[in-house]
Amino acid sequence: MKTHYVLIDYENVQVKSLALLKGEHFRVRVFLGPKNPKLHRELVFAMQKFGDRGEYIVLEASGKNALDFHIAYYLGVLAAADPRGFFHIISKDTGFDPLLQHLKARGASAARSVSIEAMPCFSQVIDSSGASGEGKPRRVSVDGLIKVAVDDLIKRKTARPRTPKTLWSTIHARCGKELPAADIDAVYEALVKRGYVKVDGAKVTYALPAAPETSESK
Repeated sequence: MKTHYVLIDYENVQVKSLALLKGEHFRVRVFLGPKNPKLHRELVFAMQKFGDRGEYIVLEASGKNALDFHIAYYLGVLAAADPRGFFHIISKDTGFDPLLQHLKARGASAARSVSIEAMPCFSQVIDSSGASGEGKPRRVSVDGLIKVAVDDLIKRKTARPRTPKTLWSTIHARCGKELPAADIDAVYEALVKRGYVKVDGAKVTYALPAAPETSESK
C-alpha cells in the first residue's frame, strides 16, 4: 500500500479535522507561517494522536511565497525518499499545480486539493471496465465498490485478510485489477471510515453487516 503524504498549507486552508487520515499509511505535515499564532483545538488534539506520523513545520520569518517554497522543498525531499508514495498538497493556491504536473510527468503520484475531503482517495472513482457508448469511462460512486468489497468480505467468513496489505490487495483483486491504486485507496479508506474495518497497527479486524438470508439458509 502506498504511503500518502499530506502537506497542509495552513496559511491558506485552516484545516480542523484529520479524521479521514487515521489510517497508518498517512503522514501529515502542517506548515505554519509567522502569522499563524493560533491553531484549532481539534487539529492540535488530532496531531498529538498521530505521534511520529504528524509534524508541524514552522517558519520563523515571513516573506513573499516563503511558505510555498518550504512546502515545495519538503515535497521534493519526501518524493526523493519515497518515489512510490502519493503526495498531497492541501491548498487553494494554484501556484503549486505546475510543480505537481512536473512530478507526475516523472512518474510520481501527486495532487493538490482544496480540502482533505476533496483528496482523490476520498472522491469518486472511475469504472474503467464499464465504458459508455462514446468510449468514455463511466464514473461510479465509492459506494458501489464498497458494496462489492463488503459482500466479498462477508462471504470469506474466517478467511478474511488479517493485515492492511493483504486487505488492500484483496479489495484490488475483487473490485478490478484494472483500477488504479488511488481508487483502491478510496475504497479502503471508506471501509475504515464507515467502521467495517478496524486497523490497529499491522492487525485488521472487522465489524461487517450481517449477511442477508437466502433460501438455502432458512
